[in-house]
Amino acid sequence: MKCLILVMLVFMSAGCASTAGPFVTGISSDGKGGLIIQKGYAEYNSFLGTIGNREAGESSIKLLPEEKTQISN
Repeated sequence: MKCLILVMLVFMSAGCASTAGPFVTGISSDGKGGLIIQKGYAEYNSFLGTIGNREAGESSIKLLPEEKTQISN
């Protein structure tokens, strides 16, 4: 009986959620010529049968202006 309870506890605590990502959830300008990339995860909980999302943070990317090249003839 103790063995059965132990096995049930192990199954209940082991790997009930599956996570995929990170995915890009939003892109916006930072007002200084760069981009702010927002990321998130999709999460499936097989024990409860629910799908949810979780924020993964954000990253900043600085966009550099294109250099102009002169063409000489």
